[in-house]
Amino acid sequence: MIPRSVLAFGFALLASSLVAQDTRAIVEPFFPQLCATLDAQLETSGGSLALADEQKLDTARIQKALDKCGKGRAVELHVNEDDNAFLTGPLELRPEVTLIVGVGVTLFASRDPALFAVSPGSCGIVSHSPGPSPQPQGPFVGGPGPNVCKPLISVNHAPRTAIMGDGVIDGRGGEKMLGSGYSWWDLADRARAGDVQQAPGLIAANDSGSFTLYRITLRNSPSFHVAFNHADGFTAWGVKIDTPQLLAPKTDGVDLDDGARNITIAHSYIRAGGDNLAIKGGPGGATNITIGHDHLYWGRGVSIGSQTTGGVSRIRVLDLSLDGSGNGIRVDSSGSRGGLTADVVYNDICIRNSPNPITFETANSDAGTLQGDSPPIVRDITLHNVRISGGGKITFVGYDPTHRIAVTLDGDQITDQATYTYEVNHADLTLGPEPTNLQLPTAPEAAKNDSTIKGFPAEGNPASCADKFVLFPQ
Repeated sequence: MIPRSVLAFGFALLASSLVAQDTRAIVEPFFPQLCATLDAQLETSGGSLALADEQKLDTARIQKALDKCGKGRAVELHVNEDDNAFLTGPLELRPEVTLIVGVGVTLFASRDPALFAVSPGSCGIVSHSPGPSPQPQGPFVGGPGPNVCKPLISVNHAPRTAIMGDGVIDGRGGEKMLGSGYSWWDLADRARAGDVQQAPGLIAANDSGSFTLYRITLRNSPSFHVAFNHADGFTAWGVKIDTPQLLAPKTDGVDLDDGARNITIAHSYIRAGGDNLAIKGGPGGATNITIGHDHLYWGRGVSIGSQTTGGVSRIRVLDLSLDGSGNGIRVDSSGSRGGLTADVVYNDICIRNSPNPITFETANSDAGTLQGDSPPIVRDITLHNVRISGGGKITFVGYDPTHRIAVTLDGDQITDQATYTYEVNHADLTLGPEPTNLQLPTAPEAAKNDSTIKGFPAEGNPASCADKFVLFPQ
């Protein structure tokens, strides 16, 4: 058992304007006492399971142990000599109970879509439009809209739960579904515009405050890896999320959605087929979020939006590296799903080899219907000490003359001679007080696109990013 640790988080060392926005006192999580240990009965084969073991489900005995566990204690999945794997369908965590995936253990998701179907035939397909019941017309068509697949692990109305351990939870998104010639990821690959991929997420927490992920590795989710909604308090510390770059579309790392508040994501490593980290302020908004000391790789970077109808506010992103991500810092929305995004600070950020290192675009048709009755506004945003290399496009495009983007660029530096392009429209940008060398349009040029530029570009002396870019831990 790993000793309890109460290491201080360290955000308090920052200047007062940059302190963590999560209002909780965050320390490193610790492992609770055990109520039960379950020994593995399966063995990994070539990184997955042998075909002969595909029906040997551990779902019932894991769920039984979770149901019987006392509050404040944990069920541990444990290696048993050569056996190191478990196979499961959907599981449900209980209030104040922790699931520990022990070192050397892999918890595999079943490849049987029927186990995850909310109604018969609803999962493992692509639906063309929402409907009251599934109407299969082949391997990928038919079915209702979203939420027709159960996640692998549900955390519903279960506060103070946790998933911990140095083992792995593998969603097997790239492996063929049982009875099918296609994988979960093929659903997204074959879906047409407007279609909905019906695949389970790995972990979904709803109405479950004080939820914790600690040191666990999550990989190959069929859909999103982690979603947190309608609750106060979520900590992800030392988490690794690992999904292939080109083969796994729509596999976001962590989604913070409707009503998410008081969040800390720290000391984690994420590479995903969708957004690495996404803050989606649905009708309940999203607020008091700290993202710090993390490393992001391929994926779509740190994203706010596209849903911001309930507002997104009090966000602090600090000490972060983005290495090869499709987007770096991104805020996007549209007229059909916008709201107010404000009081957001990015500090000490290193971005390299991203085609879109900075993107603020609230007139984005890809984010929903461009025109609508929910126009977005972005203001009181600060980018401080952001260092960029590798080239790319830098975008500040507001929705219209009334619904604008206002950003302060303070000490931000391009650190190489690569090619950069700029697009600025309906935006109010302020450079300084620390030197910023982004070659934005001049004030007269900006005015032609209904934008203002205050201050002038200047070369600074940016800190090196060499120690920020680290290999993904194996």
